[in-house]
Amino acid sequence: MKVEQIFTCHQVSEERKVSLATLSFQGHAMYWWTSLVRDRRLHNDPPIQYWNELRSALRRRHIPSYYTRELINKLQRLHQKNMTVEEYRQTMELYLMRAGIREEENITIARFLSGLTFEIRDKVELLPYRDLNDLVQLCIKVEQQNLRKGFKTSSYSSSYSKVDYKREGKKNDFEKKNTFPSKNLDKGKEKEKDKKINTSQTSTKSSDIKCFKCLGRGHIASQCPNKKVMILRGQSQDEATTSSSSSEDEEEASEVESCEVTYPYNGELLMMRRVLNNQPSDTQSQRENIFHTRCNISNKACSLIVDSGSWCNCCSTRMVEKLGLTTTPHPKPYQLHWLNDDGDMVVNQQVEVEFSIGNYQDKVKCDVVPMEACHILLGRP
Repeated sequence: MKVEQIFTCHQVSEERKVSLATLSFQGHAMYWWTSLVRDRRLHNDPPIQYWNELRSALRRRHIPSYYTRELINKLQRLHQKNMTVEEYRQTMELYLMRAGIREEENITIARFLSGLTFEIRDKVELLPYRDLNDLVQLCIKVEQQNLRKGFKTSSYSSSYSKVDYKREGKKNDFEKKNTFPSKNLDKGKEKEKDKKINTSQTSTKSSDIKCFKCLGRGHIASQCPNKKVMILRGQSQDEATTSSSSSEDEEEASEVESCEVTYPYNGELLMMRRVLNNQPSDTQSQRENIFHTRCNISNKACSLIVDSGSWCNCCSTRMVEKLGLTTTPHPKPYQLHWLNDDGDMVVNQQVEVEFSIGNYQDKVKCDVVPMEACHILLGRP
């Protein structure tokens, strides 16, 4: 490749390439070239005049016949292992170039992914990429992240082990200095220390517990010693008797404020209370069966009422103004009175509304009315 670059740089012709290339031969290469020229003269073969002929002769002399098969086998067994992503890519490209393999980019990408380590492959497969260069850049980023994470964990583990080592060394020095001839004394002191630690821990834990009945500390509500019993007698006198488990519990109970439960007075009221009593009528209202839901109009949520008692489809003027819907003149204007208390109003505009409820889509023509109950009122769905 270096020789070909020199040829292209100096624009050497095909007739001069062989002579210029053989000038650099030395030692064994020079002996091989002279013997090759002599043998071709003895066999009356034409001399080597072109660069491709010289290249093929060099390949027959120095490259074995199984070289391409070995390269293909190495390429098939190629994995990243301890190499970096860039080294792995360069090795794969070198094998492809030396073996003379030209394949599609998708096949090269699949080959590259199959040889990556699991830590990099599992993350890269979830990311989008366009070609082999994008895939290599993503792999390099993931590799750098893994290296940073590994450095953090290793530094943390090493610092943690150093701290443990220092603590163990201090403990060993302390034990060496304070050794006693008798083992019974050591055991007794260790037991006393354990008891003190256990008592301190239990005391701290019990002090954090709070009772919801007496608001005291050290016990829960089910174990509260301040149990009050209310006794009701004929003259409506309430007496509270407290039962305590010990004298200490009685002292604590006296400090806590006593809570009494009072009940409302049972008896007849002094004055009568008026109760509304309407007799049911046989006539059924036209607004008996009303279905209320929400629909989608121009990507906006609007309220919708389906009323079987209504004889026309109406929509709110506010919705028409907000959504910018185009209105058309009503073919048969009419007057309404029941929608408001201002008097009769003339309905002279119509609008075509497209709405959807879930997967259901429809288009309906509605009268434009200034109503506040909903955005769309369907009387004839």
